[in-house]
Amino acid sequence: MARKSLAATLSAPAIAPVRVLVVQDHPLLASAIARVLESQADLCVCGIARRGEEAAEIAAAEKPSVVLMDFRLPDLSGPAAAARIRSAAPQTAIVFHSAEESEAALLDAIDAGAIAYLTKMATAEQIVEAVRRASVGEVLLPVALFAKAIARQRKVVTDRQAREKLFADFTPRELDVLRLLAEGHDTVTLARRLGIAPHTVEWHVRHVIEKLDVHSKLQAVIAAARLGLIEL
Repeated sequence: MARKSLAATLSAPAIAPVRVLVVQDHPLLASAIARVLESQADLCVCGIARRGEEAAEIAAAEKPSVVLMDFRLPDLSGPAAAARIRSAAPQTAIVFHSAEESEAALLDAIDAGAIAYLTKMATAEQIVEAVRRASVGEVLLPVALFAKAIARQRKVVTDRQAREKLFADFTPRELDVLRLLAEGHDTVTLARRLGIAPHTVEWHVRHVIEKLDVHSKLQAVIAAARLGLIEL
């Protein structure tokens, strides 16, 4: 086999860094977070916003891979701002970085389409890791708080016939996908664990989302857990 020439090697396209929009109304904290992210070779900050409306405008123009945002903003709540951002840039992953640690805040974040939720106690390393994982579709949530929130809202179908009908709507493979999504795995990991192609995983995920009448993988996990289709 012929070796690649030096020119071919040098002209090979580099992997583009993950583009991150930081949404934080405290200037010093926003700058500190941006510096942490920019210090990583695989990440770059494409904008800093201090208000929700501004964040939605930047997201529409820049199409960031990830938005790292506060839960409370001067003009909008975090969830309201996240909804506008996702409307402007549907493929953007939302990561909340918040002092709020209540079950209600977590569920509001999930309903707004968040894929990850960090508390203000998160270290710089944890923030960087969350952004990286969110960029490939992995879910990162405070597990104990998440489980408690779901347990309180669980609506398991107890009628035998209704329960059998509910489970009959999902194939064994779809239930496997839901369980692995609940563990926070990305598409590539799901494909490897299930022994199928990544595009097949995405096909199953789309069907699960449609059947549960939700809008995201995380919302699918929430709905499945509430109905008792999967255990967390």
